[in-house]
Amino acid sequence: MFTHDDIWVAIDRLAKSTGYSTSGLAKKAGLDATAFNRSKRMSPEGKPRWPSTESLAKILAVTNVTMNEFITYIHVETTTILTKSIPVIGCAQAGESGFFTDAGYPQGEGWDYVDLPGFAPKDDTTYALEVSGDSMLPLYRNGDIIVVSPEEQIRKGDRVVVKTMDGQVMAKELIKQTNQKIALKSLNIDHGDITLDPTEIDWIARVLWVSQ
Repeated sequence: MFTHDDIWVAIDRLAKSTGYSTSGLAKKAGLDATAFNRSKRMSPEGKPRWPSTESLAKILAVTNVTMNEFITYIHVETTTILTKSIPVIGCAQAGESGFFTDAGYPQGEGWDYVDLPGFAPKDDTTYALEVSGDSMLPLYRNGDIIVVSPEEQIRKGDRVVVKTMDGQVMAKELIKQTNQKIALKSLNIDHGDITLDPTEIDWIARVLWVSQ
């Protein structure tokens, strides 16, 4: 007999084995990128949910995996799964099109994966950006890995990564956010603070962790 957790873990393992994040696999299957998020696995009342049979059928189709093969993912030893691996892409590459959904979730097949000892992702939308250059000094240096989440609520004083509509990707500190403007403080004293209209921003995600 299978439990709710068995099936969700099998979906996570299927995604990992086929080179996708769980959200990336959902997108590849034509589903909403958040279809398999941790938040979707429990009802508002705290009761476990099953994934729909339609969702399962779609991810099996795009990965060319049979139901019998899928069941084997339930029985894989958990020690063989890199539970701390998350998708990573360079900051410069992140400015290009095709790597994110409109909501700022990772998608596409150009991502690598990184194992980060000491950090466990909260959900399958968490991803990492590798810093290149010195524009984020002194806080973030060339080669540092910044872990961000588009699902985390952003508050004043949080460090965030912002992608503008013209493809710029930058790390800033949130000064103020309203419906009319978003004020951002630069981490590098050589770069001034900026204020953007919300229409100028493609996505904004909170920084959770940095590997230095």
